[in-house]
Amino acid sequence: MSYTKLFKLNSQKHFMVGGIERPLDVLNNSKGKEVLVQLKNSRQMVGTLLAFDIHINIVLDNAKEIADGENKRNLGLTFLRGDTIIFISPASMAK
Repeated sequence: MSYTKLFKLNSQKHFMVGGIERPLDVLNNSKGKEVLVQLKNSRQMVGTLLAFDIHINIVLDNAKEIADGENKRNLGLTFLRGDTIIFISPASMAK
């Protein structure tokens, strides 16, 4: 087997873990589920991911602002601009 074929096989094994091949696959898999969002202004939001675009603008339903691990306020349906987001994590993994 050539080095190129072996490298491609090994690369596919690493990047296809859990069916995730691209970064946006994580978001696709999280649609309709609760996610944790860390914002640049040191705020955290938790809500159900409804939609996102290539700029990582996202729409959360039942959004809540979290401070010190406690619910600070309920915001409901919320749009978050992608350039304010540091990371998005499936909430089940963040707990």
